Amino acid sequence: MLIPVVGTLQECASEENYRAAIKAERIIENLVKNLNSENEQLQEHCAMAIYQCAEDEETRDLVRLHGGLKPLASLLNNTDNKKRLAAVTGAIWKCSISKENVTKFREYKAIETLVGLLTDQPEEVLVNVVGALGECCQEYENRVLVRKCGGIQPLVNLLVGINQALLVNVTKAVGACAVESESMMIIDRLDGVRLLWSLLKNPHPDVKASAAWALCPCIQNAKDAGEMVRSFVGGLELVVNLLKSDNKEVLASVCAAITNIAKDQENLAVITDHGVVPLLSKLANTNNDKLRRHLAEAISRCCMWGRNRVAFGEHKAVAPLVRYLKSNDTNVHRATAQALYQLSEDADNCITMHENSAVKLLLDMVGSPDQELQEAAAGCISNIRRLALATEKARYT
Repeated sequence: MLIPVVGTLQECASEENYRAAIKAERIIENLVKNLNSENEQLQEHCAMAIYQCAEDEETRDLVRLHGGLKPLASLLNNTDNKKRLAAVTGAIWKCSISKENVTKFREYKAIETLVGLLTDQPEEVLVNVVGALGECCQEYENRVLVRKCGGIQPLVNLLVGINQALLVNVTKAVGACAVESESMMIIDRLDGVRLLWSLLKNPHPDVKASAAWALCPCIQNAKDAGEMVRSFVGGLELVVNLLKSDNKEVLASVCAAITNIAKDQENLAVITDHGVVPLLSKLANTNNDKLRRHLAEAISRCCMWGRNRVAFGEHKAVAPLVRYLKSNDTNVHRATAQALYQLSEDADNCITMHENSAVKLLLDMVGSPDQELQEAAAGCISNIRRLALATEKARYT
């Protein structure tokens, strides 16, 4: 009787109202209990129901509190039943979104087992395995563990697939591993960065965005990042042209990639020639805080070349940036203040900032507990004030 009951619950759990009811009715506890059943079909339905419900943080905590993580980890060792394995790996992936659960999975040796499942498995299992590793590798110890278990090569090998969900997850996992310098060396040696770059041409926006996010730690941690980026023929033009996308996540991720690319002066010169300034300026009128933050960071970094500061002013990027200071997000404030500080090195930009009431907003931020925000706001005010004093002095001489 349990099998059709849990099977029905699992099907219903794809609807949000049912997920809320499952949590409210304390059904998670019973799902966990039945994971320990001897019946494979019942185990599969329970794991699948947990997978459906564990997008919710409270549910993830309940699975842990009721002791559900250990049976999930031990079920990873039974790989013959692929349907059950897909359900179990799916439940582990969603439960891994919570850090406390990742700590438990490490304790139960699940990460090593997941690495072992990166080869010779159907795609529905691989999507979940790679998704789980992407979450686990947000922590340093697990990145090292994946590298030591030989997990980098099979992850990089999966970058050549065509399954959209798998590509989104594998780019995230490779990007997470690239934060650790030794793993980054392996990724580079296996041509992983070029494969990530080629995924920027993928027709699916989710894959493009995930690849661009993954490139950021790769560029940050590569030995000679500037030379590596230049070695991809047409790579810089491809990145700049992605600023014409209408997908906010693609735009935010590409802005983040440009921020890292532009740390190298030669590459900054190249992307300037490809028209990065007018394209970034065109995006300035956005209300999306994630995009605002990464756009402001990209503008700040791109100011470091030639007459780009002046060009941003000419392309009307300054006034919209001032409005970002009214956001509720401190990360947006910091990035914007740093961009305005760079832009304020040009006199016309200072005038635009003053006309758009930037000084009052910046004054409030000089008192921020965030030191970088303080310094950038103070530097910007200083530049605006210096121009005002010079103008007054010129008027009376």
